[in-house]
Amino acid sequence: MPRGSSTLGSAGTAPSNYGQSSHGLRGDYSRMRPDYTVDQDWSAYGEAEHERWRRLYRRQIELVPGRACEDYVAALMPLGYEAGIPRFEDVNARLGRATGWRLVAVPGLVPDLVFFEHLAARRFPVTWWIRDEREFDYIVEPDVFHDFFGHVPMLFNPVFADYMEAYGKGGIKAHGLGALKWLARLYWYTVEFGLIRTPEGVRIYGSGILSSPSEIDYAVVSPKPRRVAFDLMRIMRSQYRIDAFQETYFVIDSFDQLFEATAPDFTPLYQELATLPDLAANAALPEDRLVS
Repeated sequence: MPRGSSTLGSAGTAPSNYGQSSHGLRGDYSRMRPDYTVDQDWSAYGEAEHERWRRLYRRQIELVPGRACEDYVAALMPLGYEAGIPRFEDVNARLGRATGWRLVAVPGLVPDLVFFEHLAARRFPVTWWIRDEREFDYIVEPDVFHDFFGHVPMLFNPVFADYMEAYGKGGIKAHGLGALKWLARLYWYTVEFGLIRTPEGVRIYGSGILSSPSEIDYAVVSPKPRRVAFDLMRIMRSQYRIDAFQETYFVIDSFDQLFEATAPDFTPLYQELATLPDLAANAALPEDRLVS
């Protein structure tokens, strides 16, 4: 589900150079707090919005078996998403017990540094509004369905939850070093469009794929994309597409591998990256290890 932003990170988006949008910011920012949070005001959702959610859920849940990783499926199924737009406090009660994370409602896209500060404090910003009917199949900005369906289940995985906190702390540092371009690519190719190798085959954990009605099948079934074994420097050099399906996906062996590979200080990597050319989204390198 390609989505765009300006130089903003947001609920469920990769920060910084996530893409470009000409439509301007969406959402009501007039009632936000200094940290960009707002109240969900669940009672303000109408029945048409809950029914739109239910239709989105029914369409997407049919695509999950055989495509999503087991950690995602195990967390998603007990959440009761089929009933309608969830209440943040209900999900937070479960999420807090599981990994110490909580969801905070935001009006839409938020600045990079705000996004990182929330993640570093184990708070995940979630857009509170749901897409219009005309956006049922495609939405530019992430809405409450993308964030809840795509992102929230993975926050129940302890290792992935720790990775997200570490990413937030790394983002604060990268913001001061002018290194967001490279860090944004890591978010894109893991949190949004990541694949994982399992005994049953390659499966999805990336929210951008899991909330997409078409890319969820393409990512694991189609012979068109290149599926490359996880390589941190390769990822941070790689540009990405926001207007089409991905031409390259990166596959981790485990969430432990992802956490451990990204744990060291990135400052030396940023210094090295500054001397290297970017790679196109469809680049094929001789040293790439392809995953079938």
